[in-house]
Amino acid sequence: LDAPDGGIADDLKRISGVGPKLEETLNGLGVFHFAQIAAWGPDDIAKVDDKLKFKGRIERDDWVSQAAALAAES
Repeated sequence: LDAPDGGIADDLKRISGVGPKLEETLNGLGVFHFAQIAAWGPDDIAKVDDKLKFKGRIERDDWVSQAAALAAES
């Protein structure tokens, strides 16, 4: 995405392991919403992991499940 849907981004810092700088980086990649992360498949995870040079952190911290739970709360 070029901008958050409705002009308001989710607080991605609510995902364990995501701080302010990482949230800014994700926003720069077009990731603004929990639902986006919740919908990531293995290829998406691998691409973002590679861009961020996380070496598996997305899966270790289980961002997809965390994001799905947070998206369900919204």
